[in-house]
Amino acid sequence: MFLSPDQLIQFLLTAFLITIAPGPDVLATLSLGLSRGWRVAVGFGVGCGSGCLLHTGLAVLGISAVLQASPVAYGVLKLAGAGYLAWLGLGALRSRGVLQLPEVPSMASADSGMGATEEQSQGVSGWFMRGLLANAVNPKVALFFLSFLPPFVSDRAGNRELQLALLGVLFTVNAVVVFGLLGMFSGQLGSLLQGRAGITRWLDRFTGLLFWVLAGRLLFVPG
Repeated sequence: MFLSPDQLIQFLLTAFLITIAPGPDVLATLSLGLSRGWRVAVGFGVGCGSGCLLHTGLAVLGISAVLQASPVAYGVLKLAGAGYLAWLGLGALRSRGVLQLPEVPSMASADSGMGATEEQSQGVSGWFMRGLLANAVNPKVALFFLSFLPPFVSDRAGNRELQLALLGVLFTVNAVVVFGLLGMFSGQLGSLLQGRAGITRWLDRFTGLLFWVLAGRLLFVPG
């Protein structure tokens, strides 16, 4: 391993603190857990965490560097990411306020959410793909990987691309575990709201507005 035990601990601790810090993926996962239950939150959160693997690939292939150097490409991807978050927010605002709970056996209840029919057909895998896409189209994540991973690469260990890939995999595993636990935690809190459609409807509205705020932040806040 090209990292010493101390360096590995430093990397994992830093990765954990970065992942747990309040950001778009964390806030969205927590909100979905409260309003939709743990399955939706875990699916979305694990999707967000898995998206880190894509950004690792972009960093290894040098595509992230191209994105950083091209304002047009960065702007297009940022616009796409903001549009997708806004679309998720619109779906939440149109929700019927039906809370997805792990203990409900029926397919109609277990997969309900934004646009009941669509949610029933997609289930957890659909939310996984939504989380994956939400992370993938965020250019700020790509630039973060481009700046965070290289300092941990050792020239003496050789093969910088392989080192970047291994670091990215470690970060992805960390993110998947953290987001999965956040989804479980927020989902358990959300399960206390079982049968309170009025409360879950307002939580859905809050989630929808949160997605819109995140879309605006991605679009208008530099960095």
